[in-house]
Amino acid sequence: MTRFKAVVFDWAGTIIDFGSFAPMGAFVETFAKFGVETSIADARKPMGLPKRAHIAAMLAEPDIAARWQAAQGSAPDEAAIDAVYALFVPLNEEVVTNYCTLIPGALEAINDCRARGMKVGSTTGYTRSIMERVLPLAKEQGYEPDNLICADDLPFGRPTPYGMYKCFLDLGVFPASAVIKVDDTEPGIAEGVAAGCLTVGLTLSGNEAGLTPEELSALSPEARKALHDKVAEKLLAAGADYVIETVADLPALIETLE
Repeated sequence: MTRFKAVVFDWAGTIIDFGSFAPMGAFVETFAKFGVETSIADARKPMGLPKRAHIAAMLAEPDIAARWQAAQGSAPDEAAIDAVYALFVPLNEEVVTNYCTLIPGALEAINDCRARGMKVGSTTGYTRSIMERVLPLAKEQGYEPDNLICADDLPFGRPTPYGMYKCFLDLGVFPASAVIKVDDTEPGIAEGVAAGCLTVGLTLSGNEAGLTPEELSALSPEARKALHDKVAEKLLAAGADYVIETVADLPALIETLE
């Protein structure tokens, strides 16, 4: 047994989709349909937010807002956010099934938590319709969390704590300090911090690093450490209590915390 009663994992970049690639092309392609050029770097900046909020954050960027106005004849507003979101979700639904492979070591980490008597919850910036594509593929690989909170399940998403509060209810656990939140993005860490959880940031498997396992393996030890340190700085600034490279390192961290 452990002093921790539950762990709540993010999905893309944390448990599946090493490098968090699934939404990137979908964002770029969706904006292109409106005549607005965006880059993968543009798409990565707000990652971790619920997808509608993510689109709103992109449209709030001065360069993208200016391109939108040039292409559409008016400044981006709530109607613009809704229009982009309406095209983005089905496009993301189509591509997400290509990015559902479990991150190396994820299943072992999950099984280690369960062996300690911990519940396993999950939250995501994905909508419920997107996750309906993901869940069966994760289950085929052996991952079936005890609950799932999607971006459109509640009135308020990340970085508010409401998704985590719902996890506490679903999993039947308290206090918040007995729950570990594991995430690769700043909004995901902020979600855990707002709820009062112990938070663990992942530096090399997620959105900020943005590398495939092969690309990461090709880095020199010095370059790998520099990338880890760069991402760790952001996640620690967002409130992470601890940072590790990938979810595979979680069992060792929990053992240390014990």
